[in-house]
Amino acid sequence: MRGASRGGVAGALLGLLLVLSVRRGGASKASAGLVTCGSVLKLLNTHHKVRLHSHDIKYGSGSGQQSVTGVEASDDANSYWRIRGGSEGGCPRGLPVRCGQAVRLTHVLTGKNLHTHHFPSPLSNNQEVSAFGEDGEGDDLDLWTVRCSGQHWEREASVRFQHVGTSVFLSVTGEQYGNPIRGQHEVHGMSSANAHNTWKAMEGIFIKPGADLSTGHDEL
Repeated sequence: MRGASRGGVAGALLGLLLVLSVRRGGASKASAGLVTCGSVLKLLNTHHKVRLHSHDIKYGSGSGQQSVTGVEASDDANSYWRIRGGSEGGCPRGLPVRCGQAVRLTHVLTGKNLHTHHFPSPLSNNQEVSAFGEDGEGDDLDLWTVRCSGQHWEREASVRFQHVGTSVFLSVTGEQYGNPIRGQHEVHGMSSANAHNTWKAMEGIFIKPGADLSTGHDEL
């Protein structure tokens, strides 16, 4: 499914972001250095050098929900995720994400949220991580706490994502799938914080406080 672009609202959203975004040389250093609510970005596992990824392929075991993997390619459109608050809000577009804040990560091209639950992952027997919901609406198991140092999530800093409902950390330990997603890495939840669950913001559109999409900082 590498590089595939699907129709519908999610595909149109990504296309709109790509068209409207412009590079702004006047962005302040402080503003440019933070991840903000509403931003669309790719996340790199800093230890295994794979980007968080999903696609319209379901697990053949466990929950049977949409699979989430890690890919080495940096140019895959299926690796974009949007930063959102919980169903009650709490993450106004353009505001910096706080360390300790609970967020949803919504897969742009399929509209499903990063999710985990008490199913075993297919390769390592850790906790399965899936993509769940429709058009960005799922359930309480879509919430992840951003674990970082300081006050806000900095784009140059490594962070962890700890699941609110089950306390596991979003992780990669190197196991790779065969067909139909040969070479992609298993993403799962682990109970302990370690080198396998550190992530860094990479390519994306980072919305500045009070900015429209057309004034977001573009690094696609």
